[in-house]
Amino acid sequence: MSELRRDPIADRWVVVKTKEDSLAPQDYLQEDHSSHQAAICQFCEGRENQTPQEVDVIRAEGTSANTPGWMTRVVPNKFPALTIEGDIGKRGIGLYDISNGIGAHEVLIETPEHGKNFAEYSVEEISNVLRLYQRRALSLAKDKRFKYIMIFKNYGESAGASVEHEHSQIIALPMVPRYVIDELEGAKAYFQYRGRCVYCDMIQQEYEDKNRIVTENEHFIAFCPYVPRYTFESWIFPKEHESVFYSLQDEERLALAQILKDMLSRLKTCLADPSYNFYLHIAPLNHGNQESYHWHIEIVPQLTREAGFEWGTGFYVIHTSPDVAAEYLRGEGKG
Repeated sequence: MSELRRDPIADRWVVVKTKEDSLAPQDYLQEDHSSHQAAICQFCEGRENQTPQEVDVIRAEGTSANTPGWMTRVVPNKFPALTIEGDIGKRGIGLYDISNGIGAHEVLIETPEHGKNFAEYSVEEISNVLRLYQRRALSLAKDKRFKYIMIFKNYGESAGASVEHEHSQIIALPMVPRYVIDELEGAKAYFQYRGRCVYCDMIQQEYEDKNRIVTENEHFIAFCPYVPRYTFESWIFPKEHESVFYSLQDEERLALAQILKDMLSRLKTCLADPSYNFYLHIAPLNHGNQESYHWHIEIVPQLTREAGFEWGTGFYVIHTSPDVAAEYLRGEGKG
């Protein structure tokens, strides 16, 4: 049997396999992430002259810009999806709206060590990555042309990573993506109707149901959502209502680093080091009051491929129930 479940935020339906029919981790294809490019990798320490000039960095005291000695650095993407120079130039051609490809596209090189996996970073190293996420988002937010900052990581070829050295990407967009608007409008409608944050209510229901919570600490909770879009998908939320990611303080950033490391380590162990994406869902820039929104991180392992049914209907098929996925991620599932 399977169930049809509706996402109360984006009004999206998914097909979820029940517990009895759920696939186990070993039922999914596994990928080889062996490192082969260290000898020619432009992101490695000592090859700083092979990347554009760094725009932000955390490095050892006394070391100079664009030289060895860095822990985490940010550079413009050599092949950007959008370019920062110029005007948006929004215009119409008949019924079509177009604009110039204006934005920003940066690469955050997370570690100087080639072949080091994100799940292997120390909590302090992950905290440095998060610190630069914050700093770059705050810097790009000063540009009034930009309406949304997208921060994401691709790990593995099937997740879209074209360079094997660990890195994240930061893209500033001149408009808010449709998926984000759907979330914002759903959260706002829920807040107007019930007077509460839908995500806070979701967290409360996870505590009541108990089955889908994977782990938590003082400031954050991680769980497999009741209505996922992807198999073994998980979300990380601040426990307290917070609409602004940039406001994270040191203690909270370390707690987020700890739970992100924990979740990615569990994913690596449970699913034999799968390719994955994670991305931050944060409130738009210059888009009015977003107090009803609750920022979070979504982690999506790439275990299946979308095909005709998904493309033709917009429905997603989840082959492992989120309750079962959470069991495996907690280390309680039966192999």
